[in-house]
Amino acid sequence: MNKKTLTALLALTSVTLGTASAQGKISAQSIIVNPTQPDLQVSVRVDKDATGNQNPTYRIGERISVSATVNRDAYVYLFNVDPSGTVDQVLPNRLSGDNFVKAGATKTFPAPGDNFTFSVDGPIGQNKVLALASLTPLDLSTISAFKTSQDQFATVNTSGGQAGLAQALSIVVNPLPQNSWVSDTAFYNVVAQNPVTTGSLFIGTNVNATVTLNGQRLGGSNVTYSNLRAGTYPVRVQASGYRDFSTTVTVRQGAITSLNVDLVPVAQPVYQAPNTTGNTFLDLIGGLLGAITGTQLQDPARSALDQKVNDLRNQGYTVQSTRATGTGYVSTLAKGASTVTVTVDRGADRTLRVQVTETTNYRY
Repeated sequence: MNKKTLTALLALTSVTLGTASAQGKISAQSIIVNPTQPDLQVSVRVDKDATGNQNPTYRIGERISVSATVNRDAYVYLFNVDPSGTVDQVLPNRLSGDNFVKAGATKTFPAPGDNFTFSVDGPIGQNKVLALASLTPLDLSTISAFKTSQDQFATVNTSGGQAGLAQALSIVVNPLPQNSWVSDTAFYNVVAQNPVTTGSLFIGTNVNATVTLNGQRLGGSNVTYSNLRAGTYPVRVQASGYRDFSTTVTVRQGAITSLNVDLVPVAQPVYQAPNTTGNTFLDLIGGLLGAITGTQLQDPARSALDQKVNDLRNQGYTVQSTRATGTGYVSTLAKGASTVTVTVDRGADRTLRVQVTETTNYRY
């Protein structure tokens, strides 16, 4: 515990990450317990737990008060054991009067109206507050002392944390009648002032894809995205030539959520290569004339498109899309960084115009 001046912010050692939900009370035997059942009783609690049977949570820097109630006139001694094993003597001190409590009364530190505050400090972890009540004053000079006249709190000299405190107090109460002292223990948790509220998300795919989370584009796949607010969101994974994948993911605070997706290629239309004579000009004319199936003649514009698309497919290009226009057809193919657009337009006097445009992206 930090020893500050009367008007300073006094800090109580802090606590482990925990929840504020009620838990079964941990027995006072974890520190020191009277083997008999004296009619003297003491109850200790922190201000967030009026019953003393729970395990409330405090953030570092948050104010706290400790209270103890006795059923008989008694002297009350309060100690705090932090997660590192450091023991602080909370009561008696030089700030809030003596530690004598009347029967049925409650001693609170700090009391309402005191001109100082008591605040939670580090280290983070589970803290235990021990109240020891005695019908007679105890001599604690062997375990704690005020080092200087300016010290507001006594320094506890026991080593070994909780076990050391229990051993030292056992020696102190050993000469007393067994029915003249009793103890009680309260527990509380301390968490960081700014707890982690974000998590990370990794989207793995079998091809390069684009990831959209909750309607916002994150970027590419096979990347870990950090500092995402915890929660459950819709996610969409897209890649050209593959079916979109949609699902929901839950981003957990302080953790990495992984989603691995195998995107499925979009089924490409199958073009059957026409019979070829080996003569490009004759093959083109043959395609334009078409083949009569029943009474329907094949569209010459589509025949010209199929011929050119088939040539490109034989060169390793993959069809991305094909659509009809008001004057013919347009087909887009891709291979690596190159994209080819084939446009076929019908002209006047039964003419066709076939245009092939190639675009290649280079990285420098």
